[in-house]
Amino acid sequence: MAEQPWSIGLRESLFVWPLLELAHVLVLMLFVGTAAMLDLRLLGVAFRSVPASEFTGRLLPWTRASFALMAITGLLLFYSSPVRYYQNIFFRAKVVLLVAAGLNIWWFHSRVHQRVHAWDLTMPPPQAARLAAVLSLVAWTGVVVTGRMVAYSWFDCGLQPQSAFVNWAAGCVVPPVPEP
Repeated sequence: MAEQPWSIGLRESLFVWPLLELAHVLVLMLFVGTAAMLDLRLLGVAFRSVPASEFTGRLLPWTRASFALMAITGLLLFYSSPVRYYQNIFFRAKVVLLVAAGLNIWWFHSRVHQRVHAWDLTMPPPQAARLAAVLSLVAWTGVVVTGRMVAYSWFDCGLQPQSAFVNWAAGCVVPPVPEP
């Protein structure tokens, strides 16, 4: 995949790659901002007088649209240097956190949010809603932090010797060192 013309073109482009990264960061800010607002409402910390159903109804379209754009730009960034990203320990941690955040979103919308009208103005919101909000805040904070750390090459496979755990976590294939 790394040797495909489109991948090389993205990676070596003077303007496309930086604009793609800029777009990714901007829609990430929109997504995290709206998700954090929703989570703070679910925790009962902010926007307490606004019914939860009305709040989610107004913000979810923005959250979903920004997530879609964030996913598209993220996939294109990955496509530009798939081997480098695949072997980056922070990228792998980010993917695990994305899966955890996705499972939390699925659980919240398939279970808790189905009964939102029953607890619309209840303070504090039900424990399940607060738990989903805390998990969301932790997961998305982790995604942002690990996503930022992807830029650093502290644990690249080419930097040996690394600990066995780092080599395993990053998917590095390290030839055995011959003994003298």
